[in-house]
Amino acid sequence: MEIVEITAQGNSGYKQFFTAGLVRHGECFRISPADEAKDPFPTKGTPESFTLAALSEKGELMGVSSFKRETDNREKLSHKGLLFRMYVASEYAGRGIGVELIRRIVDRAKQLGTIEQINLTVVAGNDKAKSLYLKHGFRVYGVEKNSVKSDGRYYDEELMTLFLR
Repeated sequence: MEIVEITAQGNSGYKQFFTAGLVRHGECFRISPADEAKDPFPTKGTPESFTLAALSEKGELMGVSSFKRETDNREKLSHKGLLFRMYVASEYAGRGIGVELIRRIVDRAKQLGTIEQINLTVVAGNDKAKSLYLKHGFRVYGVEKNSVKSDGRYYDEELMTLFLR
C-alpha cells in the first residue's frame, strides 16, 4: 500500500471511486451521488487543503480522506481543521488503510504548526468509523439530531474532535 496526495488534476479516478462509496454506503455520508457529480474536487492541493489516497500495488484506489483548515479566511477559527470524506472500500477493510490515512492527516496537520484541533462528523450508528476515530484520540463532544436527511429518513451525526495541543 502506498499513501499519496491526489489533486483535481491527478486523482487516480477519485470521483468514480468516491461515488461508488456513496452508492454503497449512502447513509454514512452528508452528500449524495448527485451532489458529488456536480461538486468540484473537495480540496485545493495545498498544505492546508489536501486529499490523501491509499493505492494498491497495482495503483488502484483502496481508500481516501480529505483535510482542510476549517475556514479559509476567518482568523478566530483558523486554529481548527476538518477531516472529511473518509472512505475505505469494503473489499479492503481490515488492512489498516483507515488507520494510516488518519495518521498521515494528523501528522500533516501538526506540521502546519497552527492547527490546534481537528474536527469531524460521523453518522450515529457507523460504529466501525467511530471506533477508528476513537482509537486515534478523537472524542465525541456533541450530537446533531436529524443532521442528515436521505430518502425521507433522518440521521443523527456525532461531532468529534482531536486536540493536538
